[in-house]
Amino acid sequence: MFERYTEKARRVIFFARYEASQFGSPYIETEHLLLGILREDKALTNRFLRSHSSVESIRKRIEAHTTFREPVSTSVDLPLSNESKRVLAYAAEEAQGLGHKHIGTEHVLLGLLREEKCFAAELLTERGVKLPALRDELAQIVQAAEMRSPVESTSPTEAFKDLTQAAIEGQLEPIVGRELELDSVVEILCCRQKKNPLLIGERGTGKTAIVEGLALRIAQGKVPSCLADKRVLALKPELVAGWPRDRQRFEALTTGSAGVGASEIILFIDELPSLLASSILYAGIQCIGAVHPRGDGESAQAIARVGDGFRAVHVRSLDEASTLSVLTALKNSLENFHGVAYSEEALEFAAHSSAGYLPGSGLPGKAIELLDAAGSLVKLRQAAPPGEIAEAKKLIKSIVDRLEKAIANHEFEKARFYSEEERKARVDLDDLRKKLHRDDPSPAVVGRDHLKEVVSRWAAYPYSL
Repeated sequence: MFERYTEKARRVIFFARYEASQFGSPYIETEHLLLGILREDKALTNRFLRSHSSVESIRKRIEAHTTFREPVSTSVDLPLSNESKRVLAYAAEEAQGLGHKHIGTEHVLLGLLREEKCFAAELLTERGVKLPALRDELAQIVQAAEMRSPVESTSPTEAFKDLTQAAIEGQLEPIVGRELELDSVVEILCCRQKKNPLLIGERGTGKTAIVEGLALRIAQGKVPSCLADKRVLALKPELVAGWPRDRQRFEALTTGSAGVGASEIILFIDELPSLLASSILYAGIQCIGAVHPRGDGESAQAIARVGDGFRAVHVRSLDEASTLSVLTALKNSLENFHGVAYSEEALEFAAHSSAGYLPGSGLPGKAIELLDAAGSLVKLRQAAPPGEIAEAKKLIKSIVDRLEKAIANHEFEKARFYSEEERKARVDLDDLRKKLHRDDPSPAVVGRDHLKEVVSRWAAYPYSL
C-alpha cells in the first residue's frame, strides 16, 4: 500500500501508529496522522504553523479530546480508521493532480484538509490553514522548480539556513553584547523606506550573531507586529556568487524555498554583491546585508556598492569586558562539543590577550577561535577509550542505522526488535564503563597554558584565512 510513499511520508504513518498506540486507540485516527506530520516534517510544519506554541496547542487539544486507554503494544498492527483511509486516498489524488510520482507529507496534509469534518481538519482550519491556499502554494513550488537553472537546482536545505526555525528548535546561542546593534536592525526593518540593514564590520565582530539574535526575538515573540511572522533565511556563502540575478526566478526560488510570500522573508547575505542586492530590492524582499569596511568613508562606500535601499549599522569590535561575557555564555556549548572543561583563567586570557593574535579579525570572534582551537588541542591529547568500549559504540551505531532503515521502510516488527536491541546495547555499554572504571570520566581542563601554546603555534605558522 505504501510503495509510492516517500521516506518522510512512511515515517509519518509510523509515528501516527505510535501515537495511536500510546493513546490506547484501536484505530489510527486523523489526529494521529497530524501528530505524525508534526513529528516528522518540521519544514512542512513551519510553512503552515509558524510558532512552537501552535504545535504544542494542537497536541494539548488532541489530548483533551481523547479518552485515554491502556497503551497498545507496538507489536500490534493497528488499522486505519475509515476517515484516515479516505485521507490517504485523497493524498494519492493530490499527488496525481500536482504531477508528482510519489506521495509525500504535503499530500497527506492536503488529504487531511479535504476530509473536512475530521478532527485534524478542524484543528488546522482553526489555525488558518486553508485547502485552496495550501494547494496553490504547493503548485507554485512545483512551477518554480521547473524553472530552475543548474545553480538554482540546489535544494532549499542546501541553499538556505532557516534561522527562525533554528531558533524555534533551540539551535541558536543567545546574543550577548550586541543589543544596541540588534535594536537598530529591528528599527530599520520596520521603516517604510530604506528598510534594509547593512551590517558593516570586520570579520569576527558578530554580524551573523546579530542576525541570529533577530531570529531568536522573532521566535520568542519579542518583535513589533510587522516582524512577528517573518522568516529569517541565510543564503549559504558558497552560493552567493552564482545566485540568479533575474527577478522572477530569484523571487520564485526564495519564496518557494521558504514556503511563504516575499513579504514574509528577511534574507541575510554575508559579503553582499551589488548585483545581487539590486535583484533583491527589485523583487521586494527585505534583506540584511553584511560587508567588510574598506578604508575611510566606510559607510558611504559600502552603501554605494550595494545601493541606496540600505541603511548602515556599524558593528565594531567588543571591548574586553563584553567579550568575556560572550565567552561565558558560549562556554557550555564549547565544552559539550569538545568534551573538555574551560577554566576561568582560560576565558579571561582569551578575552584580554587575543586582540593581537588574529590580524583582520575583531572581538569576540578571535577570542572564540582561540578557545575553540585550544579545546581541539586538548581533546586530541586525551586517551582513546578502551577497545571494548569503542566496539560497543560501533555496535550501537549499527543497530541505530538498522532501526532507522526499518522505520523508513515501514517495517514495524523490525523497528520494535532493533529498538529493544538498542536499549540492551546501551545498558551493556554502561555496565562496561563501570567495569573499566570509565563510567564518569572527568573532562580534561583547558587552561591558560593551552591557549598560550596555540598562540605560539600561530606565531610560528601565521594564521591565515
